[in-house]
Amino acid sequence: MLSVNEYFEGKVVSIGFTAEQGPVTSGVMAPGEYTFGTSQNERMCVTHGELLVKLPGHSDWQAFPAGAEFNITAGASFDLQVATPTAYLCYYS
Repeated sequence: MLSVNEYFEGKVVSIGFTAEQGPVTSGVMAPGEYTFGTSQNERMCVTHGELLVKLPGHSDWQAFPAGAEFNITAGASFDLQVATPTAYLCYYS
């Protein structure tokens, strides 16, 4: 079963599904700045483009190009800057 979610007035769209390892979303972010909160642990894998990320507890921005990934713990929030359309996979645990 697939579920489609839109955030930030349609600038972030994801399709959710369940894989062997658990829930996953595959999505695309349009250029912009976003803040996301987490209710579960998340592993974000950038598959196209690049995300600039301010991770929880950090004051600096880190670049995550295609092929890179980062982890966010449940109950945290993180900031993103997106310069070009960027695709990702997000694994939840």
